[in-house]
Amino acid sequence: MSLQIDAARLSAEIDKLATFSESPAPSVTRLVFSKEDKEARRFLAERFEAAGLSIRVDAIGNTFARWQGSDSERKPVGTGSHIDAIPNAGKYDGVVGVLGPLEAVRALQGSGFKPVASIDIILFTSEEPTRFGLGCLGSRMLAGNVTPDAADSLRTPDGYSLDDLRNAAGIPGDLGSVRMEPGAYDAFVELHIEQGPILERESIDIGVVERIAAPAAWRVRFVGEGGHAGAVLMPRRRDASLGGAEAALALEKHVLELGSPDGVATTGVFQIRPGAINSVPFEANLEVDIRDTDHRARQAVEGAFQASVAAIAQRRKLELTLTRINSDPPAICDPRLVQMAETAANESGCTVRRLVSRAYHDSLFMSLIAPVTMIFIPCHQGFSHRPDEFSSSDQIAKGVNTLARLLEKLAS
Repeated sequence: MSLQIDAARLSAEIDKLATFSESPAPSVTRLVFSKEDKEARRFLAERFEAAGLSIRVDAIGNTFARWQGSDSERKPVGTGSHIDAIPNAGKYDGVVGVLGPLEAVRALQGSGFKPVASIDIILFTSEEPTRFGLGCLGSRMLAGNVTPDAADSLRTPDGYSLDDLRNAAGIPGDLGSVRMEPGAYDAFVELHIEQGPILERESIDIGVVERIAAPAAWRVRFVGEGGHAGAVLMPRRRDASLGGAEAALALEKHVLELGSPDGVATTGVFQIRPGAINSVPFEANLEVDIRDTDHRARQAVEGAFQASVAAIAQRRKLELTLTRINSDPPAICDPRLVQMAETAANESGCTVRRLVSRAYHDSLFMSLIAPVTMIFIPCHQGFSHRPDEFSSSDQIAKGVNTLARLLEKLAS
C-alpha cells in the first residue's frame, strides 16, 4: 500500500496548536477546560470535520472523531491521546497522538482505503493531573476506574469542582454516561513521543510498547510542634520537616533495595509550614509517586514505605496522616497487537524495537476495555514536559506511517 504522509501539513498543525497557550512560545501551557483548551478543541474539530469525520463529545469532554466503516456490526478501532499541557511544557507530548492519527486517516483516505470497521480518533480530557491532581481523568472515566461520585468530589487547588469547569467550558451532561463497557473497542493504539532517550540513543525509528508502568501516589502529613529556631533546644524538638526528609530518603532506599528494573519513586511535593528560616517547622506535607511494571514489586515498596513513615512518626513524636491518592495496576500490552505494530513498522521501512513505557498514558486505562499497545517515536535527549521537547517532522512521519498501516490492518 502506498501512503503519502504530508509531513509539512502535520508540522504546521502542530505549530498552530502550540499557539493556543497561556505561556509564550516556545513553552506551551494549556490547562484542561481553560480558554486555551477550548480554542484548541475548536481548531481540532475544524480539522476533523474537514477530513469528513463525525464528532461526538461525551460529558467529561472526551472527543471522538469517527471515520465510519462499512460494517456497523464490527467493533470500532481506537487511537488517540491528549492535548492538555502542564505549565511550561512542550508542543509534542500528547499532541502527536491526536494530530498524527488525523494525518494517518487522511493518508489512508488518499490511498483509496475503505475501512470495514470504524476508526475513532479520541481526544482524551485531562491526561495531565495539573488541575485535579489525578491524571488520565477522561480515560479513567471511560474505563470506569473513577466513578461519577468520585469525579464530583474533585477540586482544583483554587476550589473549583469538575462540574464548575466543564459546564463553564460548554461540556454538560451526566457523568454516568461516560463509561464504556469492556470490549467496546476491538483495539486501541496510541502514538506518542517516547519521553525517554532509548530510541534516539540507539538510532531506532519506532518503539512498540509491550508494558506500561503504573503509579501509586500517596500523601503524607507530619505534624509536630513549632517554635523559635533559637529557643527550642534540640532534645525537645518535634520538627516535622525532619520527619519528611527521613520519609523521602526511606522511599528511595526501599526502591533501590528491592532492585526491580522498572521500579522508581519520587517525592515530588515537599511543603513545610510556616516556612520561615527562624522557625521550627510544625508541619510537613509530602506527595510521593511510586511506579513499576511489576505490580507486586510496587506493592512491596508501598508496604515498606507505610511501615517506615509510621516508625518515623513514632520515633520523632509526630502526628501522621497517610492517604493513598491512587493506585493503578500496570498494563501488559496485547501480544498480537504488539506483533502487528512491529510488522507495520517494518512495512514502513522503519527500524523497530520493543519498549517499556515508564510514563503512564491514557492507554493504561484503555487496556481495561480493549487490547492496547503504543507506538513511540524518538524525542531529543528524551526531553519532555519542557519547552525544548522536540521530535523532527521525519520522525513523526515515520510514526504516522506505522500507525496508518496498523489501522489499515485492524479496520480491514
